[in-house]
Amino acid sequence: MITIVTTTINKPTKAIKKYVELCKKKGFTFIIVGDTKTPHTLYQQLERELPGQVIYLTPEKQEELYKELSDCIGWKTIQRRNIGLVHAYKLGTNNIIATVDDDNIPYECWGDDVKVGKEVEVDFYDSESIVFDPLSVTEHNWLWHRGFPVEEIPIKNNITYLGKRKTKVLVQANLWDGDPDIDAINRLTKRPLVKFSNIKPYTTNKITVFNSQNTLIDRSILKYYSVLPFVGRMDDIWGCYYLQDKIDRGSIIFDKPTVYQDRNEQDLVTNLENEIIGYRNTLNLINKKYEFEDRTKDFIKIYTKSFS
Repeated sequence: MITIVTTTINKPTKAIKKYVELCKKKGFTFIIVGDTKTPHTLYQQLERELPGQVIYLTPEKQEELYKELSDCIGWKTIQRRNIGLVHAYKLGTNNIIATVDDDNIPYECWGDDVKVGKEVEVDFYDSESIVFDPLSVTEHNWLWHRGFPVEEIPIKNNITYLGKRKTKVLVQANLWDGDPDIDAINRLTKRPLVKFSNIKPYTTNKITVFNSQNTLIDRSILKYYSVLPFVGRMDDIWGCYYLQDKIDRGSIIFDKPTVYQDRNEQDLVTNLENEIIGYRNTLNLINKKYEFEDRTKDFIKIYTKSFS
């Protein structure tokens, strides 16, 4: 079974309502992390309607259970998601934790073909780039994933197929139809709506990039993955790079879309401003020439300690 984690400041969205339906049908658990602006009563009602399967963490509950972590993260930030990840681990009821967004509407098949924790045969790729862009082997390889180092874009599609290999899956990053998770430059200039087809599970022997919007993670490695605070829109991306220092790269696979992203309204120029830290420093981070600020280092220590 799966424990699903999200955070939101919105009233229950179409995506959240659909995840609740899937919990009813398939026995999943859904943890929703509130923030100061979240309409709490609406989520407490969902919790009452599906007790034990929908868990709403109010700000007061977060302060009660995880005060040190809560104080470190601060309020009015999507990084409150980290408290949901810790809480999912503490529940100890499911070995697979899914991190999702409130604007990614799950298909009916969501959660049906989970490979996390299994040894499976997948397609393996090498890349001329230091980082493998998961979009580079799709029909939409003119796009690139948010957080892919921009210096590598000219060679990102120089890919070599290495055949099929077996791997033990620890992370399953499923793709997303609709308004895809690309960086702000890409979005401002392309404004794409996409539909992925003929996607079979694949991985790489290189460092790769994935996000927190439709991703399933093995409980055993959850303490190494977080949505890092104080790094702008690199929060989940730099979290994925940090994780890859701890696990075998081939244990991260990509698979077919199981959601449609109906993207929340956002200011794309503000997104661009919040991604500049990545344009400047992602490649340095990967090459070990960039260090997190002290407050991010403090967060990592507190977050990791929260799992004990």
